[in-house]
Amino acid sequence: MKLRHTLAASLTIAASIPAFAEIKVNDILSVSGYAAGSYQYFKPSGGPSSDTLFNGAKSTPSADALRTLFTFNLKPVTGNVSLFYIPNIPAGVMRNELTVLDAYATYDAGGGFSFTAGKFLSYLGYEAFHPDSMSQVTYGSVTVGVLGGIPAYHSGVRLDYSDKEIGYGFAVVDSVYSPLGIDKGDGELKSNAGFEGYVTSNGLGDFKIWAGFAYDTKGNFQSHSVLTLNVWGEYKVSKEATVALEFLSKNGGAFSKGTTWLAYLNYAFTPKFSTVFRVSGEDLGDRTAGRDSTRYTVGPNFKLTDNLMVRTEYTYNKFDRGGSGSIFSVQGLFKF
Repeated sequence: MKLRHTLAASLTIAASIPAFAEIKVNDILSVSGYAAGSYQYFKPSGGPSSDTLFNGAKSTPSADALRTLFTFNLKPVTGNVSLFYIPNIPAGVMRNELTVLDAYATYDAGGGFSFTAGKFLSYLGYEAFHPDSMSQVTYGSVTVGVLGGIPAYHSGVRLDYSDKEIGYGFAVVDSVYSPLGIDKGDGELKSNAGFEGYVTSNGLGDFKIWAGFAYDTKGNFQSHSVLTLNVWGEYKVSKEATVALEFLSKNGGAFSKGTTWLAYLNYAFTPKFSTVFRVSGEDLGDRTAGRDSTRYTVGPNFKLTDNLMVRTEYTYNKFDRGGSGSIFSVQGLFKF
């Protein structure tokens, strides 16, 4: 669950990589990554069922993905390049099955400040982009609802600051959202541009709160300017239990306007077995291109080793104006 907001708050790229996962090749180069594969069975009410096996044509395409991240430590500069593969990914989600996903460098300016340039992940979202940083198979409504409020990758520059009490950052990018897919922005600044920013607490112990915004200007593929506000809080109740709440508001004009939310509990019954309980929903207001909905998720997880785990999940999606659907998922994940 941590990769998005760990990356946003850190001063170095190494902070975004789980410590056990990094394979040090030499003093300069380290490698990390994961391989995730899943089986999903989908049954809508009043319709035929369908299933997918290691297939990116689903609402959470990264449930089936391979990523290899190369980190170059040339202090005070850290560089990151990653290769990312999703099988059978729809062209509207990512143009190619294999792509260069991360491609950026960070300069540690000292005093808590860092400067990053290249192609990188959005600040927004409590649920992580990458499955090795998640605790469940699928996303909630905030990420994969009709609003599509959580951006993914884009290109630009950003300035971040972090100390023991607070963290904040600001980015200028080619676009927040993109017609080209999850792995890139729109690739230009003349017609429109995107901006992101956040502030987060670092000194509240087991409680963390994060608030951020994203803004796309009108132009190019955006017929209306888009303003997204995102806030989440996480509290580690004990060594076994973590709870979180998230809220997002998006205003991109009459047909892209609404709010979405998420409530989350992860409970570790033993060091090897934990379960995620999640409820998320979407209120589309006057939007006529979709229906309000609520998703209920239960996800038992089995940790076989520090590097290998099996996840299972049941998600039930209920629409306010009728209709529902069930998703059964099983995922294997190896990380290195």
